[in-house]
This record gives sequence, structure tokens and C-alpha cells, in this order.
Amino acid sequence: MTKFLLAVHVLAAIIAVGPVTVAASMFPPSARKALADPKNTQAVSTVRLLHRICRMYATVGVVVPVFGFATASNMGVLGDTWLIVSIALTAVAAVVLIALVLPGQDAIAEGVRDAGGGEVTVARNATVRLAMFTGIFNLLWATVTILMIIRPGSTTGA
Repeated sequence: MTKFLLAVHVLAAIIAVGPVTVAASMFPPSARKALADPKNTQAVSTVRLLHRICRMYATVGVVVPVFGFATASNMGVLGDTWLIVSIALTAVAAVVLIALVLPGQDAIAEGVRDAGGGEVTVARNATVRLAMFTGIFNLLWATVTILMIIRPGSTTGA
């Protein structure tokens, strides 16, 4: 059972979190391009698509910690420090995504649609902030991934 739970946990992380990290990273430069030329329908469509990918896969990403907890429980490692740190970092990453990245994308996507005059400058500055929040989100997930691979005290010998 543990192998099944671990497989689902890892697959869910790859399938759900991977697209969010990539799409979220692509969003700020794509938004800048759309803001530079609001009549470029392809650029505007790209921004909307990337935002939709982030929202949808963030929702699917809830499966990752659910199966992570189940796996850790079966392995008897729920009290291990590396796992507690991973859980805390995952929670922080979720807060960054839900409270900063997705709302930032919402505001910018709306600004791209209604771009004109001074709004473009404000929206461009927002893309810089969004890129920073996205970088923090990605760094948190990279750290969690490294902790999951290295797992201090692991019996794999790695």
C-alpha cells in the first residue's frame, strides 16, 4: 500500500505542481508582452491560458499533500523533522500561491484586458512583484522536492 500511495503522491506532484510552476513562471513575461501591445490577441490569449492553467492545476494540486500525509503515515515518519519542515514549506508555498500569485495574476489579466494609459505602467510594475512571488513559490517547491529526495535519516543510502 505504501508504494501505491508514494507513487500517487509523486505522480500528483509532477502532474499538478509542475504545470503550476512552469505556467506561473511564464505568466509575468507573457503579461509584459501583452501589456506592451494590448491589440496582440495571441499575447492576451496566452496570458489568459497561463492563468487558467495555474488556477486549475493549483486545485488539482491539493491531491499532493493528501497522498503525502497518507504515505508518511504508512511509513511511520510523520514526526520526522525533515517531513515537518517539508509540510511547513508546502503550507507556505500554498499560501504564497493562493494569497499572492493567483490574485496577482487575476489583477494583471484584468489589466491586460483593459490596458490603456496609466494602467499599463501600474500593471507592468505588478508583473515585477508577481515574478518575485512566483520565484518564492518555485523556490519553496524546489526545497520541498530536495528534502523529499534527500530525506535525512533515509534508509535508501542515498
